[in-house]
Amino acid sequence: MGRTSKVVTSGLLILALAAVTVPTGMHLAPALLPKDPAAVAITPAAQLPPATLSDLTGISTLPGNAPLPDSTALTASLDNVLSADGVGQFSASVTDAVTGTSLYSRDGGDPRIPASNLKLLTAAASLKSLGGTTRMTTSVMRGATPNSLVLRAGGDAMLSTGASEPSAVMGHAGLATLAKDTAGALAHDGASGPVTLSIDDTLFTGPALNPKWAEGDVAAGEIAPIYPMALYAGRTGPSVKTGPRPEDSAVAVTEAFATALEAAGVSTTGQIVRAKAPDGTALASVSSATVAEQVQYFLVESDNYVAEVLARLVGAKEQHDASNAGATKAIKEVLTGLGLPMEGIVMADNCGLAVGNLVSARQLVQTVDLMLKASGTDVGQGLVGLPIAGLSGTLGARFSEGAGLDAAGLVRAKTGTLNEVSTLSGYVINAQGRVLAFSIMGNGLSAGPASATPILDTAATILAKS
Repeated sequence: MGRTSKVVTSGLLILALAAVTVPTGMHLAPALLPKDPAAVAITPAAQLPPATLSDLTGISTLPGNAPLPDSTALTASLDNVLSADGVGQFSASVTDAVTGTSLYSRDGGDPRIPASNLKLLTAAASLKSLGGTTRMTTSVMRGATPNSLVLRAGGDAMLSTGASEPSAVMGHAGLATLAKDTAGALAHDGASGPVTLSIDDTLFTGPALNPKWAEGDVAAGEIAPIYPMALYAGRTGPSVKTGPRPEDSAVAVTEAFATALEAAGVSTTGQIVRAKAPDGTALASVSSATVAEQVQYFLVESDNYVAEVLARLVGAKEQHDASNAGATKAIKEVLTGLGLPMEGIVMADNCGLAVGNLVSARQLVQTVDLMLKASGTDVGQGLVGLPIAGLSGTLGARFSEGAGLDAAGLVRAKTGTLNEVSTLSGYVINAQGRVLAFSIMGNGLSAGPASATPILDTAATILAKS
């Protein structure tokens, strides 16, 4: 995505506007606009659709005297929806974001498989540990012999084969630009003759492919071996969403760089090998989009590869191995430092693709609440990446008809989907103008995750109307 983030400078409840604000360049579907003028007169201001499309620059807080939802009525309504016979087991937790008051819990403290809702944990920890404005650098270093170059990976999994695009997230750093700058540096130094290329991808350690990932998911392109540099989030092209991925993204990047060097007038020779780059000043380098932009990307697109790469960078930053084991340990430590209770949480990976992950609905709500209370800080920037009901990301096609329209534009939440799992965690502005943090988790869905989607969406709509 080419969208960039804005640092939000208002207080906790700035997300009220975020829920009904659409980034520049997106358009509201006519179906989302109110058709009954009388309805507008009684609709709370926080639930009115935006009159214009603009970037977030800050708003005042919501009224502090807005009443809390009736917990008894809310419990009855949600229990009725989440007690669906024969679908699966549902757990949920709902909290008022301002007061911390628990409004609803259905096995809310029981660990369940979170699917991609686990990315909320990775997002918060990545932003806290790495810093929202940090960028990852891909460098070209001189090799150990004359006319040898080493391409050193710095953790950018969103490289492109073309020129760098400063306004983009995917492709912010481009290999064509890196090759052009390298050719210029070589010419300045008077270098001539073909060059050899090596790869320094020693930034990451341990197995590139997590054994907890199902072979079918790997074959389907849900994930690929994790390397500290990759093209297009470990895919074969910028618009490719499914299908096989490169088995060795570091090699794929270096091969593409060799092609870019040839186009820039620098011929290459010999085989590409792996070698540690000597210390020294880089001949040329390109830098990625910021950590905040990448976190927002992997949340709105539910991108497994980018989440795993950032998690390994957290592992390295927190003085652990930059492996899956080191990353999961580091993520837990950072979240503990932020005050998030980690009892019962099991992390087999950092993106939620592994079925061995366990986290409770309450802990997911606490993570969302942590981000809400951190608005204006690095950690708070993660909320900008939450999909908007009926408008963006993995929620773009949901809440777009029937009763779900009552929650369109008001729910911002991370989706999660596995073969027998469907989850939804985020926040909603209700009919009274209060911000409610929620998590709804469906496990044991024998008929598949699609069977739970109407249940999750109905529950979220109940919260919007409460």
